[in-house]
Amino acid sequence: MEFFTNLFSYLDFATIDPLLIAALLGGVVGFERERSGKVAGLRTHTLVSLGAALLSLISLKTFETYPSVNGEFGFDYHLIANVIVGIGFIGAGTILKRENKIEGTTTAASLWVVAAIGIASGLGLYVEAVTTTVVAYVILAGLWLVEKYLTREMRYKGEGIFGQLKDGVHHVDS
Repeated sequence: MEFFTNLFSYLDFATIDPLLIAALLGGVVGFERERSGKVAGLRTHTLVSLGAALLSLISLKTFETYPSVNGEFGFDYHLIANVIVGIGFIGAGTILKRENKIEGTTTAASLWVVAAIGIASGLGLYVEAVTTTVVAYVILAGLWLVEKYLTREMRYKGEGIFGQLKDGVHHVDS
C-alpha cells in the first residue's frame, strides 16, 4: 500500500493534465470521424493529439533543462515543426483515389487539426485547444449535413459544384 501512496507523490500533474486534455479533445474530433465511418477514427485522432502534446512537452522540458543554440537556454520550435511535417505524411496516406473520385481529404485535414490541438494542449493553451475542438467538431458534423443538403439537387442531375461530373456521379468527400 505504501508503494501506491509514494507513487502518487511522484506524479507531475503539470505534465499529466496537458496529455489527458489533448487525448480527450483529439478523441472528440475522432469520435465524429469514427461515427462517419472514416479510416482514421477515434483511436487515430486521439493518438495524434496525444503524441503532439507529448512532443510539445518534451520540447518545453528539454529546452528548460538543456542549452540550445549558442549555449542559450530557451524554447526551441524544432520538435513542434516536425510534428506538422510528420502529420503531412500521415495525412497523405489517408487520401486515396478510387475509380474517378478522391477520398480522405477531410480526414487528412482533421488529423492536421488534432495535431495542432495536441500541440496547444501540450503548451498549456487549453482555451485555444477546447475552442478549436468545438469548431472542428461543428465543421465536421454540421457542415457535412449542410453539404449534403446543398448538393442534393446536383447529385440527381449529374452535376457537381464545378459543372458536369464524369459518369454523372456526384461524390462528396465527408
